[in-house]
Amino acid sequence: MGVVTPREATLPKQDRSRLTRRRLLESAVACLAERGWSGSTVSVVAEHAGVSRGAAQHHFPTREDLFTAAVEYVAEERSVALRSLRPQGRAEAVAALVDLYTGPLFRAALHLWVAASNEPQLGDRVAELEARVGRETHRMALELLHADESVPGVREAVQGLLDMARGLGLANLLTDDGPRRERVVSEWAGIVDRVLG
Repeated sequence: MGVVTPREATLPKQDRSRLTRRRLLESAVACLAERGWSGSTVSVVAEHAGVSRGAAQHHFPTREDLFTAAVEYVAEERSVALRSLRPQGRAEAVAALVDLYTGPLFRAALHLWVAASNEPQLGDRVAELEARVGRETHRMALELLHADESVPGVREAVQGLLDMARGLGLANLLTDDGPRRERVVSEWAGIVDRVLG
């Protein structure tokens, strides 16, 4: 059995189940970001979460179920956080969007994408998930930037910003690219401001 805190022991079974599921999802993302696909088994995630392998498999029958649900869960959490942002101007909005691609979620998602390119059972699931997350991120970017997509060039400018942010996230995987990233973000904030008017 998993480790249950005294507070958790007093919760109704359904609440404990939700808490276990959440711990598994958060642990799956952490393991994927730290260990990659090959080092992130259901057993490793269960141990990280402090639950039994059986409890993990009760919630997620397959490894693919666990990891696609984990990335989806954190993407939804990220969406909630983004929607709560109230950036002071476009420069702050651009910086917030770039930050999406420099944290553990992006690292975990990248490992999942690479695994999906070699694992047929993951490919379709990850492609569908990525398309959905991409649409949501684009929609949130439009909101944060107060951008009108009906204006010619705006859709492409926002998509270019997100593509650039993804590239900065990739560069950040190998080295801390903070100083260069700040200069690039500042320049892109000016570009976006000029394009969006």
